[in-house]
Amino acid sequence: MKKTAAIASQILVLLVPCTFSSLALAQQTAQAEVQATPDKLVEIVRNSTTQYLDNVSAATAAGYSPVLGCVSGPDHGAMGVHYVNSSLVNGPIDPTQPQALIYEPTANGQYKLVAVEFIILAGALPANSAPQVEGHLMQYIDSPNRYGLPAFFELHVWAWKDNPQGPFVDWNNHVTCAHQ
Repeated sequence: MKKTAAIASQILVLLVPCTFSSLALAQQTAQAEVQATPDKLVEIVRNSTTQYLDNVSAATAAGYSPVLGCVSGPDHGAMGVHYVNSSLVNGPIDPTQPQALIYEPTANGQYKLVAVEFIILAGALPANSAPQVEGHLMQYIDSPNRYGLPAFFELHVWAWKDNPQGPFVDWNNHVTCAHQ
Protein backbone atom coordinates (compact mmCIF):
# COMPACT_ATOMS: atom_id res chain seq x y z
CA MET A 1 0.00 0.00 0.00
CA LYS A 2 2.82 2.40 0.91
CA LYS A 3 4.58 1.44 -2.32
CA THR A 4 1.44 2.18 -4.39
CA ALA A 5 1.01 5.57 -2.67
CA ALA A 6 4.68 6.42 -3.32
CA ILE A 7 4.35 5.54 -7.02
CA ALA A 8 1.13 7.57 -7.27
CA SER A 9 2.79 10.61 -5.71
CA GLN A 10 5.76 10.29 -8.09
CA ILE A 11 3.41 10.14 -11.07
CA LEU A 12 1.57 13.19 -9.72
CA VAL A 13 4.85 15.08 -9.34
CA LEU A 14 5.64 14.33 -12.98
CA LEU A 15 2.14 15.10 -14.34
CA VAL A 16 1.55 18.44 -12.62
CA PRO A 17 4.38 20.31 -14.40
CA CYS A 18 3.35 18.74 -17.71
CA THR A 19 -0.24 19.87 -17.20
CA PHE A 20 0.76 23.44 -16.33
CA SER A 21 3.23 23.70 -19.20
CA SER A 22 0.53 22.41 -21.58
CA LEU A 23 -1.90 25.00 -20.21
CA ALA A 24 0.69 27.76 -20.57
CA LEU A 25 1.44 26.71 -24.14
CA ALA A 26 -2.27 26.66 -25.03
CA GLN A 27 -2.73 30.11 -23.47
CA GLN A 28 0.26 31.54 -25.38
CA THR A 29 -1.09 30.09 -28.64
CA ALA A 30 -4.54 31.57 -27.99
CA GLN A 31 -3.04 34.99 -27.19
CA ALA A 32 -0.89 34.93 -30.34
CA GLU A 33 -3.95 34.07 -32.45
CA VAL A 34 -5.91 36.98 -30.94
CA GLN A 35 -3.01 39.39 -31.54
CA ALA A 36 -2.59 38.12 -35.12
CA THR A 37 -6.27 38.81 -35.86
CA PRO A 38 -6.57 42.49 -36.77
CA ASP A 39 -9.28 44.62 -35.21
CA LYS A 40 -12.34 45.17 -37.43
CA LEU A 41 -11.54 48.88 -37.78
CA VAL A 42 -7.96 48.10 -38.84
CA GLU A 43 -9.32 45.78 -41.53
CA ILE A 44 -11.82 48.39 -42.74
CA VAL A 45 -9.06 51.01 -42.95
CA ARG A 46 -6.74 48.66 -44.86
CA ASN A 47 -9.47 47.74 -47.33
CA SER A 48 -10.47 51.36 -47.94
CA THR A 49 -6.98 52.91 -48.21
CA THR A 50 -5.02 50.36 -50.25
CA GLN A 51 -4.99 52.72 -53.25
CA TYR A 52 -2.99 55.27 -51.19
CA LEU A 53 -0.37 52.87 -49.80
CA ASP A 54 2.59 53.95 -51.96
CA ASN A 55 0.78 56.61 -53.93
CA VAL A 56 0.68 60.16 -52.55
CA SER A 57 -0.55 61.33 -55.97
CA ALA A 58 -3.74 59.27 -55.53
CA ALA A 59 -4.22 60.90 -52.13
CA THR A 60 -3.87 64.43 -53.52
CA ALA A 61 -6.20 63.56 -56.41
CA ALA A 62 -8.77 62.45 -53.80
CA GLY A 63 -8.61 65.84 -52.03
CA TYR A 64 -5.92 65.15 -49.39
CA SER A 65 -3.14 67.70 -48.92
CA PRO A 66 -0.15 67.84 -46.55
CA VAL A 67 -0.39 69.88 -43.33
CA LEU A 68 2.04 70.53 -40.46
CA GLY A 69 5.00 68.69 -42.02
CA CYS A 70 6.23 65.53 -40.34
CA VAL A 71 4.88 65.35 -36.79
CA SER A 72 7.31 63.87 -34.27
CA GLY A 73 6.59 62.98 -30.67
CA PRO A 74 7.30 65.33 -27.78
CA ASP A 75 9.67 62.76 -26.25
CA HIS A 76 9.57 59.64 -28.47
CA GLY A 77 8.23 58.27 -31.72
CA ALA A 78 6.40 60.12 -34.45
CA MET A 79 3.20 60.15 -36.43
CA GLY A 80 4.42 61.20 -39.87
CA VAL A 81 3.12 63.61 -42.50
CA HIS A 82 -0.64 64.16 -42.32
CA TYR A 83 -2.48 64.51 -45.62
CA VAL A 84 -5.86 65.94 -44.62
CA ASN A 85 -9.06 66.10 -46.63
CA SER A 86 -10.56 69.28 -45.13
CA SER A 87 -13.98 68.58 -46.66
CA LEU A 88 -14.27 65.58 -44.32
CA VAL A 89 -13.17 67.28 -41.06
CA ASN A 90 -16.65 68.35 -39.94
CA GLY A 91 -17.98 64.83 -40.33
CA PRO A 92 -19.69 62.59 -40.59
CA ILE A 93 -17.25 59.99 -39.31
CA ASP A 94 -17.13 57.14 -41.81
CA PRO A 95 -14.62 54.31 -41.18
CA THR A 96 -14.04 54.01 -44.94
CA GLN A 97 -13.19 57.73 -45.35
CA PRO A 98 -10.57 58.90 -42.85
CA GLN A 99 -10.03 62.63 -42.58
CA ALA A 100 -6.24 62.19 -42.70
CA LEU A 101 -3.83 59.77 -44.34
CA ILE A 102 -0.50 59.60 -42.52
CA TYR A 103 2.68 58.97 -44.48
CA GLU A 104 6.20 58.24 -43.25
CA PRO A 105 9.07 59.75 -45.27
CA THR A 106 11.43 56.98 -46.38
CA ALA A 107 15.20 57.00 -46.95
CA ASN A 108 14.70 56.99 -50.75
CA GLY A 109 12.63 60.19 -50.65
CA GLN A 110 9.28 58.46 -51.09
CA TYR A 111 6.30 58.43 -48.72
CA LYS A 112 4.70 55.27 -47.39
CA LEU A 113 1.21 55.19 -45.88
CA VAL A 114 1.49 54.00 -42.27
CA ALA A 115 -1.75 55.12 -40.59
CA VAL A 116 -4.91 57.16 -40.84
CA GLU A 117 -6.50 59.60 -38.46
CA PHE A 118 -10.18 60.23 -37.92
CA ILE A 119 -10.76 63.88 -36.95
CA ILE A 120 -13.87 65.90 -36.15
CA LEU A 121 -13.97 69.39 -34.71
CA ALA A 122 -15.71 69.48 -31.32
CA GLY A 123 -17.79 72.45 -32.53
CA ALA A 124 -19.34 70.26 -35.25
CA LEU A 125 -20.88 67.98 -32.61
CA PRO A 126 -23.63 68.39 -30.01
CA ALA A 127 -22.41 69.30 -26.51
CA ASN A 128 -21.10 66.40 -24.41
CA SER A 129 -20.64 64.15 -27.45
CA ALA A 130 -18.47 61.07 -27.28
CA PRO A 131 -17.78 60.25 -30.94
CA GLN A 132 -16.49 56.83 -31.86
CA VAL A 133 -15.41 54.87 -34.90
CA GLU A 134 -16.49 51.23 -35.03
CA GLY A 135 -16.74 51.13 -31.21
CA HIS A 136 -13.44 52.94 -30.55
CA LEU A 137 -13.89 56.20 -28.64
CA MET A 138 -12.16 59.19 -30.14
CA GLN A 139 -9.75 61.19 -27.97
CA TYR A 140 -10.62 64.79 -27.09
CA ILE A 141 -7.88 67.38 -27.77
CA ASP A 142 -8.61 70.72 -26.13
CA SER A 143 -7.61 74.12 -27.40
CA PRO A 144 -5.05 75.63 -27.32
CA ASN A 145 -2.99 72.70 -28.59
CA ARG A 146 0.33 72.23 -30.35
CA TYR A 147 -1.43 72.07 -33.73
CA GLY A 148 -3.12 75.48 -33.42
CA LEU A 149 -6.53 73.91 -34.00
CA PRO A 150 -9.81 74.49 -32.20
CA ALA A 151 -10.86 71.67 -29.84
CA PHE A 152 -11.31 68.40 -31.72
CA PHE A 153 -11.69 64.65 -31.38
CA GLU A 154 -9.24 62.25 -33.04
CA LEU A 155 -8.42 58.58 -33.40
CA HIS A 156 -5.28 57.19 -35.03
CA VAL A 157 -5.38 53.76 -36.68
CA TRP A 158 -1.98 52.20 -37.42
CA ALA A 159 -3.25 49.96 -40.20
CA TRP A 160 -0.11 49.81 -42.32
CA LYS A 161 2.76 49.94 -39.79
CA ASP A 162 2.95 48.06 -36.52
CA ASN A 163 2.78 50.20 -33.40
CA PRO A 164 4.25 48.44 -30.34
CA GLN A 165 1.87 50.47 -28.14
CA GLY A 166 -1.21 49.26 -30.06
CA PRO A 167 -3.07 50.16 -33.25
CA PHE A 168 -4.95 53.15 -31.76
CA VAL A 169 -2.19 55.03 -29.91
CA ASP A 170 -1.12 58.45 -31.23
CA TRP A 171 2.69 58.09 -31.26
CA ASN A 172 4.53 55.21 -32.91
CA ASN A 173 8.12 54.38 -31.92
CA HIS A 174 8.57 52.59 -35.26
CA VAL A 175 7.94 55.81 -37.24
CA THR A 176 10.55 58.50 -37.83
CA CYS A 177 10.70 61.94 -39.43
CA ALA A 178 14.45 61.62 -39.97
CA HIS A 179 14.09 61.25 -43.76
CA GLN A 180 11.99 64.34 -44.39
